Amino acid sequence: MQYLIIGIILVLALLAIRLSNKHGIPALLLFIVLGMGFGLLGLKFDNYEFADGLATVALMVIMFYGGFGTNWNMARPVAKEAILLSSLGVVTTALLTGLFCHLVLGFSLLEGMLIGSIVGSTDYASVSNILRSKNLNLKYGSASLLELESGSNDPTAYTMTMVFLAVIMGKNLSVPLLILSQVAIGLGVGFAAAFLLGKYLRRINVQEDGLTAVLMAAAMLITYAAASLLDGNGYLALYILGIRLGNMEFKGKRDTVFFFDGFSEIMQIALFFVLGLLSDFGRFVQALPVALAIMLFMTILARPLSVFGLMLPFKLQRNQLHMLSLAGIRGAAAIAFAILVINSGHPFAMDIYHIVFGICVLSSLVQGSLMPPAARKLAMLDPNDTVLQTFNYYQDKAEIGFLETRIHEGSDLVGRQVRDLRLAFDFIVAKIERQGHTIVPRGHVELKAGDLIVLGGEKHFDLTGHDLTEFTIPPGHKWAGHMVKELSLPPDSLVVMAQRDNGDIIVPLGDTLLMEGDKVIMLKVEQAAPPKARRFQLRKRG
Repeated sequence: MQYLIIGIILVLALLAIRLSNKHGIPALLLFIVLGMGFGLLGLKFDNYEFADGLATVALMVIMFYGGFGTNWNMARPVAKEAILLSSLGVVTTALLTGLFCHLVLGFSLLEGMLIGSIVGSTDYASVSNILRSKNLNLKYGSASLLELESGSNDPTAYTMTMVFLAVIMGKNLSVPLLILSQVAIGLGVGFAAAFLLGKYLRRINVQEDGLTAVLMAAAMLITYAAASLLDGNGYLALYILGIRLGNMEFKGKRDTVFFFDGFSEIMQIALFFVLGLLSDFGRFVQALPVALAIMLFMTILARPLSVFGLMLPFKLQRNQLHMLSLAGIRGAAAIAFAILVINSGHPFAMDIYHIVFGICVLSSLVQGSLMPPAARKLAMLDPNDTVLQTFNYYQDKAEIGFLETRIHEGSDLVGRQVRDLRLAFDFIVAKIERQGHTIVPRGHVELKAGDLIVLGGEKHFDLTGHDLTEFTIPPGHKWAGHMVKELSLPPDSLVVMAQRDNGDIIVPLGDTLLMEGDKVIMLKVEQAAPPKARRFQLRKRG
């Protein structure tokens, strides 16, 4: 029965995503509502320990893939602003919110500061989801700034939460030492793991076995565990690891992107559904006035004061500052930190979970829904840019690719200029490599024997997964030791490419000899068959 329920939940989640894309409602909010709906229908769940474990794993995936998806080339020009907002911005927002909770709402000072710390960071999943789904092309590199800030500020909020929780529980600790160890160890483990894994990926090819994504998952778990065991910030370590790996090239990266794209989506669905299921509707309604007051204060005062104050030295545009202020959406990390606090076992005077839960629901609903129209109202949309360039995972799914070919002695191209090539297809000469040096391919550049020509153009991705297939010729196969023209291939098939054991790429001609161990790429076109014939084929294949 439970498997049936899980299947139904996933189908409804997919419908929620379609509804989100069509009407502009944040998808993550719909997952929460879905969980609350199942709770009202009688599906009871109050296991905070399980929710804590799920939230930890989900945040690990979100943090790692958030870093992995960060295009550092796009983010570098706004890195100073983003890092300042992700550190001092979180601290300022948390302290202001804590004072509001204490002075206006009557919380104790420490509990107010704890609430402020829990909700201090902006939510990467929500911000990136809105930017991508609504294709918000923001001016002045604002999309990159928001993406980098929201992806990197959770460790700051986590550290502040741990500090105030420890103080409330009366633990004897050095706050400066705790902060230093969290940051220093997190950074150290993250960079060390990235360095070691980068060296490993260059030496060992796991792509052939389809294990690149498995290796990434293992590296993610080990990095988080190592940082945590050393009393460092595991989330910070994961973000650093993700950034480093996402901005380097390695075999199997495309497969990794598709794997984590789907996996992170599933983890977000599971996390937000369970968080919604964990809430009690009556207690949620009871906590809603307090949550609304905190959310409005953060949106109207705390976040804008932090943004305008900290960005003053950078002289950003006024409309940009307003856009950055509005984008301070609270989400998964805040609720996860609230669960962590509850599992500490300390008795609190207020209902922390439902207050934080209410803040995140309202923030996602109000701020998430207002971001697209606000971007238009503030004249922040840039028609000459695309937000998809902000994210590595879109770059790796992009339609631009490069090919290389070598000009051999005696070729008709020797002695010709680049302007005379007149390529028959939509290709451009991207660069020329000659004797270890790169040459800019200006029109007057003359081609020489031995030149390596790199062509750029639109690349093809086989959506069906059937037209282009790959296999390795095993020992004793009938193709081994035969030329391509001897294969007697049907008219709808073609040997497109072959790769030797040593890595050499061969564009096969009729007299190309195929050998054992060759990796062959085949094009096979499935011809449309009449309904009766198609049914016969299916029966024949069994």
